[in-house]
Amino acid sequence: MNAALRRPGLGIWLRRLAAMTRKELLLLLRDPVLLFVIFYGFTFDVYNAASGVTLQLKSAAVAVFDLDRSAASRELAGRLQPPQFVPLAPLERDGEGQKLLDRGQALMVLSVPPGFSRDLAAGRTAPVQLQIDATNTALATLGYADATQIITQFGLEQALRRQGISEAAAAELPQVENRVRVWFNPNQEDAWFMGISEMLNVVTAFAILLTAALMVREKERGTIEQLLVSPLSALQITAPKVIAMVIMIHIGISASLLLVLEPLFDVPIRGSLLLFALVTTLYIVTLSGLGLLIATLTRNLAQAAMLGILVLAPMMFLSGVWTPPEAMPPAVRMLVHISPLYYYSDAGYAILLKGAGLDVIWPSVLGIAGLGVLIVASGLSRFRRQFG
Repeated sequence: MNAALRRPGLGIWLRRLAAMTRKELLLLLRDPVLLFVIFYGFTFDVYNAASGVTLQLKSAAVAVFDLDRSAASRELAGRLQPPQFVPLAPLERDGEGQKLLDRGQALMVLSVPPGFSRDLAAGRTAPVQLQIDATNTALATLGYADATQIITQFGLEQALRRQGISEAAAAELPQVENRVRVWFNPNQEDAWFMGISEMLNVVTAFAILLTAALMVREKERGTIEQLLVSPLSALQITAPKVIAMVIMIHIGISASLLLVLEPLFDVPIRGSLLLFALVTTLYIVTLSGLGLLIATLTRNLAQAAMLGILVLAPMMFLSGVWTPPEAMPPAVRMLVHISPLYYYSDAGYAILLKGAGLDVIWPSVLGIAGLGVLIVASGLSRFRRQFG
């Protein structure tokens, strides 16, 4: 008898949930601006990140001030070539290089002093000066590393040549061979890393901001009071918004993977898309709790957007994508564990690029689930207190 009484209640509950979910989907589909933003975020934005952002040095402008004007100095300057470097016109007067650096027209200036070739031929130290614009420390570090490697290799070849040792004879000398093996991205394609990273960031942004926007819009229009006096519970009011958002974000992820990353950049999808979809759903539900909290703390869309950015920016910085946790200060390193994006990034890269299964990513899934329980419970509790 009790079971028979429960079935209609459950059926009504599910029908109400389905009706509310359909309402949320219709609202999303009838908003062309929002649809365009979602489409742009998962396609053009991901494409721009994959094609335009690189962690390698490319086309760095370099100027040479050659005071020696010898064959050796020209050979050294001629090694600073694309794709890492783009040679500028040779400098003729002292101070021109400093002006190029000050104006940002050159990343590096190589100065070769008089007597450079003479010192090399005599076996003496032949110094050169390398000035680098370190305004962008990442580019400066990459430029210094590549230029140092080129100059060091040139010096080694000159020393062997002065000793009368040919390249074939040098290859027969005892030496340490360094064999580097890069796993999962052997060609070190930046598009693979940056494209997936941007897709995960877009998921994060929409999961937080859309949830907050949908709830705040109900408050602005006054429809939240109408929903509260209806026989709907707090879960039946909030869950359809999350379900509708999960559906839209999964459609966006499919567009990113199947229309942008895989066909245009040959990003391999080695793992299970079903597992990635399940982890993503858990992640979206977790972040929906943050969106719900933001909605209860704000009165309009402008406030929700600003507060959402304040939450979103630290989460991205603590994700470990741009700065590895090992390179962070100890106090900040402890905070990465309260960022859901930190766990989601680990799981996403492991599934898509490494082909990892649940047996490998379960710590990340557990981290997302643990944070999700706390965040969603806090959001629902505050929603009930505010509107209950």
